[in-house]
Amino acid sequence: MACRIHSLFELADDYLARADWRDIALLKFCLAALGVLIGISLPKEKHKGAALCAGAVFIATYIPLMKKVVGIIGERRAEAQLLERDMAE
Repeated sequence: MACRIHSLFELADDYLARADWRDIALLKFCLAALGVLIGISLPKEKHKGAALCAGAVFIATYIPLMKKVVGIIGERRAEAQLLERDMAE
């Protein structure tokens, strides 16, 4: 079983290395649609618990994703400033 999981992770790494932003967008839409389908298939009394769980997962994943985006923005700004300084000299 561990070998299969390792192989699955290698496949995921290979896929992501070859993917562009469009592929990632399609993957996200696919997973969002799956989440909606699962959510609407739940009995009414389970909706609140599912919403709380989904909210917790969203917050737990959104924060590190945005931290990475903010870091990239900072790097790009620093690179642009260095380029401007080099061009001014």
